[in-house]
Amino acid sequence: MPSNAPGHQPPPRIQRPFRVAVAQIAPRLGDFEANLEIHRKIVSDALGQGADLIVFPELSLTGYFLRDIVSDIAVSASDSRVLSLSDPNADAHVVVGLVEESPRHLLHNAALWLHRGRVEGVHRKAYLPTYGMFDEKRYFAAGDRMRCIDTCLGRVGILICEDAWHLANAVILGADGADLIVILANSPARGVNSDELSSQAVWHHIARNIALFVNVPVIFANRVGYEDGVCFFGSSQVLAPGGSTLAQAVQLDEQILWATIDPAATRAARLRTPLARDERLELTLRELERIARERHEF
Repeated sequence: MPSNAPGHQPPPRIQRPFRVAVAQIAPRLGDFEANLEIHRKIVSDALGQGADLIVFPELSLTGYFLRDIVSDIAVSASDSRVLSLSDPNADAHVVVGLVEESPRHLLHNAALWLHRGRVEGVHRKAYLPTYGMFDEKRYFAAGDRMRCIDTCLGRVGILICEDAWHLANAVILGADGADLIVILANSPARGVNSDELSSQAVWHHIARNIALFVNVPVIFANRVGYEDGVCFFGSSQVLAPGGSTLAQAVQLDEQILWATIDPAATRAARLRTPLARDERLELTLRELERIARERHEF
């Protein structure tokens, strides 16, 4: 049973610092088996170096510009090949991106949280961009949930790329008790702002603001490589609660980014700045309901 299913008992939490490996890779477009082998090698190497959590980017098992082959490359969340990425005998967590075919045969841009050979949680991308170079709504069904997953690393919220651009999603995950937020992305390189890409600067602002205002560690896993003439910039990050940078990957090249997340630092940040304690959800809900009602009237 996935950990966000009704009636699930959350696993005991570890209180020690845990090691994170962010796999900033260049997936092969449409080649599931080749990408699976890349994932297996990275997971095996990371386990050998003591990783507690291994995070891959959005659609890491398939590539991004899939278009008409989306249905051909889709798999169920229980596909044995995907589950094989999580060793039943290793106490490590793996987050992968893929095209998931639901039991109702809907195709989702999804992320799976794997642990000990099983799926502990699924997040289906809720916001599908249809502007600029993006046309995801043509190929994918939108997810309809924004919920945390119970893991022994704490309650984890997952956002997939465009999800993170809508501030309400981070607010919802914070209100749902997130101890960690993981962002999986396929973000292209666009513009130049002083000595960095403008798209990189924007993404780092987004990740930092989530870490600051939700007061949780944030992992931003972005891919690299080229598809259809589009360059993906990488620059993955791990941020501490409050937004300070624990680690940052290089631009444009593949890299395994390592960082350590300490639950004690999250506790200290929340005691210092008790944002969750002071959040007024009833006010937020009341005002959103008013706004929705007034919009409906027009």
